[in-house]
Amino acid sequence: MQLYHHPYSLDSQKVRLALEEKGIDYTSYHVNPITGKNLKPSFFRANQTARIPVFQNGSHVIYDTLEIIQYIERVAVVSVGDNNNNFSYSSKDILHWMRKIQEWDPKYFTLSNVPEKYRQAVSKFLRRVVIARMAESPDLASAYHRQLKEAYNTEEKLENPDVVPRSKDHLVRLLDDIESKLTETAYVAGNEFSMADVVFIPVLARLSLLDLEDEYIRSRPNLFEYWGMVRERPSYQKVIGRYFDGWRKYRTLSKTWWSVKIRSLVNKY
Repeated sequence: MQLYHHPYSLDSQKVRLALEEKGIDYTSYHVNPITGKNLKPSFFRANQTARIPVFQNGSHVIYDTLEIIQYIERVAVVSVGDNNNNFSYSSKDILHWMRKIQEWDPKYFTLSNVPEKYRQAVSKFLRRVVIARMAESPDLASAYHRQLKEAYNTEEKLENPDVVPRSKDHLVRLLDDIESKLTETAYVAGNEFSMADVVFIPVLARLSLLDLEDEYIRSRPNLFEYWGMVRERPSYQKVIGRYFDGWRKYRTLSKTWWSVKIRSLVNKY
């Protein structure tokens, strides 16, 4: 089994957490979307949305995050047998919370909280990467053109006064709902850790990465306690903590930033 992913990607984090929690072996391929690795023809030809994660098991390829997680559950159940309660399928309630959390799109909220200097530099860099790949693979020109158009559309939407507030309101409602749920249960969908938590933890990690923990997490006591608890899990430490906890986030971010900066200076796209 192969997973094409990157630590910057929320959906990648969700899938990797599921794999680690279920103890599934897989081959990991890093595809950094900020440096345009997802736009390389070798990857883009088979995945013209350029989105990650992509999960592959033999000839079976899955692009949808929740479908990947449910597939991982099936693999886990088959590999250990049906008598192990730790490897059961997600209940309807767990699936409800997974879908509810997945409905929030972090894209515009995240971009709006990145300093404009960095956001504009990366956006300009990626547009040039698309143009370079288009010249390199003319048979994929129409698909690359769609990517270029999407990049400009993203910039336009960030200028729309309704887009970011709408995303923020959606996030606040989600956090409030889970804060209320955590008054009754230890985890999102009950008193046992589940795939609903796997889908939710990266949302909190993103808020922490953006230095918004005080506003969105600490202000909700149940959520704050939950956040402290799930960060102790080995899966969190391996998938998220090693890249973004404490000083590590500066190392991770600066490595990517200098790659973008240097390639822009030498026109290497």
